[in-house]
Amino acid sequence: MKDFLIETFAHHRTLIVFLHVISAVIWVGGMIAVRFATHQSLALISDPKLRLERAAHTLKRLFTIVTPFVVILIITAVIMAVGLGFRAAAMDATGNVIDEYAMSIYNTIHIKEAIWLVMSLNLAAMMFRRRRAEQALKAGNVEEAKELLGLIAKYMVPINIVLGVIAIYIGVFLRGAYS
Repeated sequence: MKDFLIETFAHHRTLIVFLHVISAVIWVGGMIAVRFATHQSLALISDPKLRLERAAHTLKRLFTIVTPFVVILIITAVIMAVGLGFRAAAMDATGNVIDEYAMSIYNTIHIKEAIWLVMSLNLAAMMFRRRRAEQALKAGNVEEAKELLGLIAKYMVPINIVLGVIAIYIGVFLRGAYS
């Protein structure tokens, strides 16, 4: 499998990096647009039930759009991490560190991967909460829906935005690490 990933990256480097970057931009950019543009517009709807229905629908559309990009982001991250040979540059076959700088880069890649993983888990939790909010609205429980969607808007999306910007910054840092 390792050889396949190395070979794939060697032959499709530009496409893989492009897909990785565009996936991050769409995911993080989509959350920024929803949180800071759409959310403000939805707040202008005076009917609480209609406002929550529109918010739930907006989040459903966002999650539908970003989910394939999250998958692409994770796949391309793995291909790049293996294909660029960061581990081989940092450690020998027995796991001994052979280059401290390369090891720090290798550890930084793991930090970035962990950030995307936390973001993915947070996204899954948001999708679950949004679905529960939609069910609560259908059952006429506006307060439950408000609570479920409120946590997404106030905390979950902003956390993913901050983490996403950090991950993108780390990616830019890593891009220049071997310049």
